[in-house]
Order: sequence, then structure tokens, then C-alpha cells
Amino acid sequence: MTDEAGQDQGGEGDSRLSSLEKRLQDTHHAEAIRTGKAAQTPSKGYSQGNRVLAELIGGLVGGAIIGWSIDQLFGTGPWALLVLMMLGIAAAFRNIIRISQEHPE
Repeated sequence: MTDEAGQDQGGEGDSRLSSLEKRLQDTHHAEAIRTGKAAQTPSKGYSQGNRVLAELIGGLVGGAIIGWSIDQLFGTGPWALLVLMMLGIAAAFRNIIRISQEHPE
């Protein structure tokens, strides 16, 4: 067995090297998050905002499509469209109030 310069014979790594590896991994992970390359989970508030937007758009568009279809089917002019759009908006607001009563963590 010859001793080579700079090589450990013990098999166990130096604690300074393992600490350096851990810090490098943490730094790479933090940099990936900062640059947006790591998967980040959205917060609960962000998810609630998306739900509110979906409810508002869904209620408005759903009411408009159903109202327009009824107007085309029965020839009632814009009345079914207007009534069902208002009902869709009212349902969306009711759901938004329910969502707003949930507390984000």
C-alpha cells in the first residue's frame, strides 16, 4: 500500500466535506426555487383566488349559454339570456361568499 498525497485512508469522509456537500445541495435547491426551476406548491390563498375567478366566469358564461339556447329554442328574444345570466351571477356570488368564509392556512 502506498500513500498517495491528498487521499484519506480511513474510508470515512471528513466532516467538513460532508458539511460542504450539504450546504451546496441547499444552495442549489434555493437557487432553483429563486429562478423558478424547482416545483413550488401554490399557497392556499392563490388556490382560493383561482376558485373565485372560475366561479365568477363559470356562472356568467353558463347562464349566458343556457339563456341563449332557450332564446333560440323558444324565440323569446333576449329575455331568457338576461334572466339566466343574472341567476348565474347570483349563484357565482353565493359560491364566492362560501369560498371567502374558508380560511387559508
